[in-house]
Amino acid sequence: MSITHLQSFVAVAEEGHVGRAALRLHITQPPLSRHILALEDELGTPLFERVPKGMRLLPTGEALLQHARRILEEVEVAARTVREAAGASRPPPA
Repeated sequence: MSITHLQSFVAVAEEGHVGRAALRLHITQPPLSRHILALEDELGTPLFERVPKGMRLLPTGEALLQHARRILEEVEVAARTVREAAGASRPPPA
């Protein structure tokens, strides 16, 4: 399960539509759809119901959504902490 797949999943879940999620993520729809399909394949279950006006989370998707949001938040916190530590360890400019 990659960070990119989780970001794609959260965007589609929040937007309810692959096209809008693709715009939000600044990618095209085909790779976004492949990310969702790869995640569903890895988990062995569909996460969305494909409906005429977009995508609706299934109970399996609902179960993953809060975890995915927490994981992505922790990744951001970790990256910010490392950047701050790197800035603190640099000597001041001469």
